[in-house]
Amino acid sequence: MEEVIQKCIEALEKGGTILYPTDTIWGLGCDATNQKAVEKIYHIKKRMESKSLIILVEDEERLRQCTGVIPDIARDLIRSVDTPLTIIYPAARNLAKNVIAEDGSIGIRIVKNDFCETLIRRFGKPIVSTSANISGQQPPLMFKFISEEIKKEVDYIVPLYQDVLCEIKPSTIIKLKDTGEFEIIRK
Repeated sequence: MEEVIQKCIEALEKGGTILYPTDTIWGLGCDATNQKAVEKIYHIKKRMESKSLIILVEDEERLRQCTGVIPDIARDLIRSVDTPLTIIYPAARNLAKNVIAEDGSIGIRIVKNDFCETLIRRFGKPIVSTSANISGQQPPLMFKFISEEIKKEVDYIVPLYQDVLCEIKPSTIIKLKDTGEFEIIRK
């Protein structure tokens, strides 16, 4: 796994894109602080840039770098949920402008997956995570169902876990409100 992590980091540092297994499904990723790299993700997915992307971080410290203050409700949710949870925070910082929603918010998930956690920790920056499919199509259950069009466009494909059947369950998405409450966007 060490060699694969290093190749991912090399691609990410050059502003490239990766096709990688996440804690939910296979994803397209890039450096979430690099605007040109984020543009490549939108291009590969054929996705409108007005639709924001989710980013992955490895821990609460990196989360704080991307959001400033972590509200108590978010901290409680993160610590109490053992399934993948994406939280939409009202204000983003230290990220590429085109990864942030028009209202300034950002969806962030702290990964609970050894591969992703190690990759992000070693890379030292948050990574974009969006399903490895053309926008509007179904996310693939296995690596072999990812379209050749996507595979040809990325700079590095992770050769691990390609025979593993993903439980096609995207993360739960919760949006924090200014009132200190939250709204469930996707279960």
